[in-house]
Amino acid sequence: MTDNQPIQERTLNFAVRVVKLCQFLDSSGGIAKILASQLIRSGTSIGANVREAQSAQSDKDFLHKMEISLKEARESEYWLIVLVESGVIPPEKVTSLRAENDIIIKILVSITKTIKEKLRTLNSELRTAKTRKK
Repeated sequence: MTDNQPIQERTLNFAVRVVKLCQFLDSSGGIAKILASQLIRSGTSIGANVREAQSAQSDKDFLHKMEISLKEARESEYWLIVLVESGVIPPEKVTSLRAENDIIIKILVSITKTIKEKLRTLNSELRTAKTRKK
């Protein structure tokens, strides 16, 4: 994975890796299968929401979808930690996946901060323009 990889591509690759891990966990059965069902939902949802954001109807809609992606990334982080801390999977099996998830979280935080600042600036400019008209 390159550092300048687009978020859409990065989250798609992450989802594929999560699917492969969950296939392995599913075949293990028991609690691993149950935890895999949680991880598969959140891990694949990140990219789906990023893709959906690309067709957002407004900046607010875009922000909302990217914030959902961020929530799903944080949930994926949680399930990966649970898998390791509970002894279901050795830490080294998910080290690179956790590192990639951390990068995705950082990118999504940056994107959401940027769009929030853009929206604040636009709102401030609108208020200023309304005040001048009075």
